[in-house]
Amino acid sequence: MGEPDAPTRLVLQAFRASDGYRFYYRTWVPPVRPRARLVILHGIRSHGGWYERSCQRFAAAGFEVSFLDRRGAGLNTARRGDCPSFRRLIDDVAEFLLKQRETAAWLPTFVAGISWGGKLAVGLQARRPGLTSGLILLCPGLKPQVSPPLASRLRIALARCARPEKFFPIPLNDPELFTSNPEWQQFIATDRYGLREATARFLFNSATFDIYLKRAASRVTVPTLLLLAGRDKVIDNARTRAYAASFPSRDNRAIDYPDAHHTLEFEGDRHPFMDDVVKWIERRI
Repeated sequence: MGEPDAPTRLVLQAFRASDGYRFYYRTWVPPVRPRARLVILHGIRSHGGWYERSCQRFAAAGFEVSFLDRRGAGLNTARRGDCPSFRRLIDDVAEFLLKQRETAAWLPTFVAGISWGGKLAVGLQARRPGLTSGLILLCPGLKPQVSPPLASRLRIALARCARPEKFFPIPLNDPELFTSNPEWQQFIATDRYGLREATARFLFNSATFDIYLKRAASRVTVPTLLLLAGRDKVIDNARTRAYAASFPSRDNRAIDYPDAHHTLEFEGDRHPFMDDVVKWIERRI
């Protein structure tokens, strides 16, 4: 299973999408020849900098780990909090995966979607199938229990037509939604790269993405691992589990962590989710 403390190397790199947008992404290089490639997608509020501990662990296990910050989020400051469409966001991931294939094309590639990033991971299977060997969904935002109030949703819908670049607060700005750990709550509250606002266009696209995902479930045929936190205040676990159970994949596993909160990364150092991910990948390569 690899050595948890084996030395890894972090490299910051850039990638340009077909529409010209320039992304930054982090790659953790394993200490040995990689056995698999793991591409991780973050949530609506977070970015790759939140997840360094798990990325180091996955790389130490012998996986090449790449964390692509979404356009307009994290290290990507151009058109912050905005996107042309949810389909463009899926295409960003697909183009990145194809770029990764230019080197060591033989490596099996797994995509992990955290929170809102889970929507992209599932949507990828419908829009650009055949690019992944498996999916890992960590408390995915497929069936959320948090959304903007009705009045805000109406304002977003109106602004989407008249002022699509108008900003609105993201409904996940309370650090307690992510973790019960005071130190990590402070980290979230003071994080200068975290996204606190998004455009009407982005938020409207996020809502229409949910409609798209109802059909996308029938296209998930690759092995899938679903991780759920029992004390999650963001995700509706029962509905998420039912949604994932509808995937036609013949290799579909779910693991519950009853005492965990939404962001598994912020649980204790000995939390088993990282080892569970490593073991799951190892059995499929």
